[in-house]
Amino acid sequence: MINSLLERKIEKRPDRVRLQGRILFLTGDPDLVKRQLAGEDLPWDTKNPANNPKLRDDISTDEITPAHYCFYFDETLGEIPYLGLKCGSATPIGRGDVKRGGFVCAVSGKRRGKGSSREQSPYAEMCAGIQVVIAENIERIYKQNCQNLGLLTSTDFSLIDKIRRGEEIALSEFTAGEDEITRQVIEYGGLFPFNVARMQKKVFLPPIKTARRPMTVAEKIFARHMINDKGEVGVESVKPGDTGFAKADLRFSHEYVTPMAAIFFERYVGKEAKVNEASSIIFFRDHLTFLDEVISEEKKKIGLLDLATQLKLKQQDFAAKQGIKLHGELKDRKGSEGICHSIVLESYALPGQLNIGSDSHTPHVGAIGCVAFGIGTTDVFNSWITKDVRVKVPESVKIVIRGKKHENVTAKDFILKILSLDYVRSGKALAKVMEYAGEAIEELSVDERATMTNMAAEIGGFTGIVAPDKKAVDFLVERRGMDRSKAESMIQGLYSDPDADYAHVIELDAADITPMVATPGDPGNGKYVRELNTPVPVEIAYGGTCTAGKNEDMDMYAAVLADALKRGKRVADSVKFYIQFGSQETREYCLRRGYLDVFQKAGAHVIEPSCGACINAGPGVSTRPDQVVISAQNRNFPGRSGPGQMYLASPFTVAASAVAGYIVEYEPSTQLVAV
Repeated sequence: MINSLLERKIEKRPDRVRLQGRILFLTGDPDLVKRQLAGEDLPWDTKNPANNPKLRDDISTDEITPAHYCFYFDETLGEIPYLGLKCGSATPIGRGDVKRGGFVCAVSGKRRGKGSSREQSPYAEMCAGIQVVIAENIERIYKQNCQNLGLLTSTDFSLIDKIRRGEEIALSEFTAGEDEITRQVIEYGGLFPFNVARMQKKVFLPPIKTARRPMTVAEKIFARHMINDKGEVGVESVKPGDTGFAKADLRFSHEYVTPMAAIFFERYVGKEAKVNEASSIIFFRDHLTFLDEVISEEKKKIGLLDLATQLKLKQQDFAAKQGIKLHGELKDRKGSEGICHSIVLESYALPGQLNIGSDSHTPHVGAIGCVAFGIGTTDVFNSWITKDVRVKVPESVKIVIRGKKHENVTAKDFILKILSLDYVRSGKALAKVMEYAGEAIEELSVDERATMTNMAAEIGGFTGIVAPDKKAVDFLVERRGMDRSKAESMIQGLYSDPDADYAHVIELDAADITPMVATPGDPGNGKYVRELNTPVPVEIAYGGTCTAGKNEDMDMYAAVLADALKRGKRVADSVKFYIQFGSQETREYCLRRGYLDVFQKAGAHVIEPSCGACINAGPGVSTRPDQVVISAQNRNFPGRSGPGQMYLASPFTVAASAVAGYIVEYEPSTQLVAV
């Protein structure tokens, strides 16, 4: 494999680019979008931005490429971009509209590309003719996916005039402010050609020579994994902004991403080529095992269910050919062995490791004290070649939650509160490490800490981490059967130095936080349940996903439903309550604890592990725009889990609301009341 790549001819792209085509302004006004699709070019005043229509902020990858269309993993994606884009209550862009419109540039507002790490989104834009994306700020994974594919990005709105005039633009306009490695990735037109040039020693890799300094726990882990100028693993120190490649202890992907990565690998490396160290790669079939139960007849007719089956088969074949471990579907019943993040935390991740995965919620396992972050398809297949990943050491934000939490408050309430803060909503936390600390965090179990680290993805952070302590050791001993002294040795030195530098520190008092919800449209729409002015009736309650399908989440659902049964109550007749395990280990835990009997008697529907409703691919999805859902999942972006109105909440609040029939706080051992 290496020899064939060493002989491959690789050249940089031209140092000047001319973009010949139209500009698509993704505004919040559906009529303005439709007029552009019909052929009108909107005027745009780059000198006086206040004169321009309002651009859409917070465009998620779910809106760029809705989940069902990610079953395509070829140029067909060029017909798909922005199919889910919500402008007011409308979705004005139809299949093929962007490609037919002759657009070379797409412009939007703040936090473009938030959410899922799916590389299908920028790939769909590229296949539709988009060559450059301009936005006020751009989410880390989406931006890196663009760079890896060769799609140009910028936050410089003055480029709009140059594109309109058909002027040549220096490539340096798109590399300005980037680190040395990212600059070269852009110049070579993507990560794979850059990596080939790297193997051929044509590129410059700046050595990391940061002198010993106080470091955060994440920085210490990066330092242990960065490749030094001798090609060995480990450097003395790192600081934010240091760039290089970090050796990954574990690389994983699921059936949404593996097939596209496998096709890239076979196309660019060779059909008979072998991955680098198959033993540290894991595949998961966890996203689409219940898809057939909820996919519409319309989508079946255009072949999307058949395409989803092809994803499964391609992953299976590639795993068998390469000798890669695949956690797949159950043999005796419908469902999967478990969601990737759940299994990685339960069985694989260790304190001090650096793990990468094909999902934005890869930071989940930061709960055990490792650095884990999501990557896109091109990063995945390149890691199969090099066993490392491109890294720019991020700044860290310390989030300190002091004091003692209320009995009915959970980690989910903490994170919904954090997501509602101006610092996060304005995009200031983008691409930073979220380090959670303080007495209230220290009291949380590893399962609950995982809710916090998991939803660093919704913050737009690089990753989330909790410094490992006795709770982490107990988890490894009790859940993995690890020798205690071995577990204790793993956490040695994994703490932030007292004088470590942080980009920002957020301090909260747990006593001030009561049960939260995020109102429909965005996880950042947080408010206290008691601030809801009128009762909000719900039709669907959903407890599950990687975020809320863990052992301790099941403890919460069971506590609420057991309380209800004691008072002669069950799930309200007007509500369907679904509880979905994150893994078979959690299902077995529920069997041992007698929870399945409690769930059944209370009227909840129990589902085998899968990502399910969270990605519009299992029981619990909404079917009408007016349908209200309360869910313990991590995202409520428009259209992500059906057309309904989704509120996010903790397992306690979801279960209590399922019993009451409307959104309520859970009051332990007392009657459920709306407040």
